[in-house]
Amino acid sequence: MKCPFCGFLEDKVVDSREAKDGDAIRRRRECLQCSRRFTSYERIDEIPYMVVKKDGKREIFERNKILAGLLRACEKRPISSSQLESIVDSVEKNVQDSADRELPTSEMGKIIMRRLKELDKVAYVRFASVYLEFEDVSEFMTELKNLVRARDKSIRSKKFKAKNKK
Repeated sequence: MKCPFCGFLEDKVVDSREAKDGDAIRRRRECLQCSRRFTSYERIDEIPYMVVKKDGKREIFERNKILAGLLRACEKRPISSSQLESIVDSVEKNVQDSADRELPTSEMGKIIMRRLKELDKVAYVRFASVYLEFEDVSEFMTELKNLVRARDKSIRSKKFKAKNKK
């Protein structure tokens, strides 16, 4: 394996163990030239999962593309990388669970938007503005008004429940 630091092609495996979900093997390696350590992951090579785009084209599912979009939407927001990984994991699980080994991007977007809406409203609106392809400010404002209405409804519901408990 090529060292990410110096590019040397020989290394030794220092530690090897199963990754979190058991779907990969995590290996700690040490470069035989620069002695720096790095981690590699080995996964079973399978038939790739596919994504069906809006125009009907099919592409190979790439976790990193989803993560990159989430990172842009969540920039400067109090959201941890583990929370973002969890969202990507849920999208990937839906792709893996689909009978055809493919999922339309519209379904993926709905999953992401639902999770972001629960997590952070600002990140949700940022993501929605790109995903829903807002054409102008009025569409953006409509989505914001829907968020405010949902929040107000939730607050009223909580007050009503608290009042009826007495």
